[in-house]
Amino acid sequence: MSERSVRAALADATRRLDAVSDTPRLDAELLMAHALGTTRDRLLLGRLRDPEPESFAALLARRLTHEPVAYITGTRAFWTIDLAVGPGVLIPRPDSETLIETALAWFGARAPRHILDLGTGPGTLLLAALAEWPEAEGLGIDASETALGYARRNAEALGMATRAVFRLGNWTAGIEGCFDLILANPPYIGSDEPLPPQVLDHEPAEALFAGSDGLADYRRIVPALPALLAPGGAAILEIGWTQGDAVSFLGQEQGLSSRVYKDMGGRPRVVRLT
Repeated sequence: MSERSVRAALADATRRLDAVSDTPRLDAELLMAHALGTTRDRLLLGRLRDPEPESFAALLARRLTHEPVAYITGTRAFWTIDLAVGPGVLIPRPDSETLIETALAWFGARAPRHILDLGTGPGTLLLAALAEWPEAEGLGIDASETALGYARRNAEALGMATRAVFRLGNWTAGIEGCFDLILANPPYIGSDEPLPPQVLDHEPAEALFAGSDGLADYRRIVPALPALLAPGGAAILEIGWTQGDAVSFLGQEQGLSSRVYKDMGGRPRVVRLT
């Protein structure tokens, strides 16, 4: 153990992380909580006078190379659940919670029974939805075996393994049946768009980029939606903030009604197709 206190170590780490992170204090606190084997809340409420743990320096050094905090700690909070994540898996973003909010608003007092999550990653959207609707069952599709491994592990940890099935696949290909709720967070970044090093150098490119305009995967997904949606159901897709009109038009070409929803930052983030 160091002679320096946790409080002092956090202040120093925050200063150093300011060069590589938009959230230096939060990053430092999450790494420190991980080093102490506690939660961030418990760290802030009762551990600031503790001596700095020896493992913190190594964790901080990794973050200073732009490695994402979630990869370093192995976990990421999303909606009401915690998910195991790691290299090869897209890290859940707070903006993606807008999809769950949109789904809750659409169904109101109703509850979807069958949920499809296209590009499930570590099970992010499907498991968050299943946490909201305990009677629902779901299918998660992904093209990455690495991602599916994390998804199955997360379902098991959350007690949802009997309600969530995960399958290797290419978007909607080979899927049978109808679903009350279809969720999708496909790649939507154009191939020439700049990204910060912690994303570009660490997260899987196949989960980020989708052709020159970022719309390539929507062109694959949206035409299949009418055949997969149950009566009264909704498809809720995450979009880049400039893509609302384009994705809405793809849905309208298939006879679907569309509505765009904004994220907590006030930017268009979701297209709902019904």
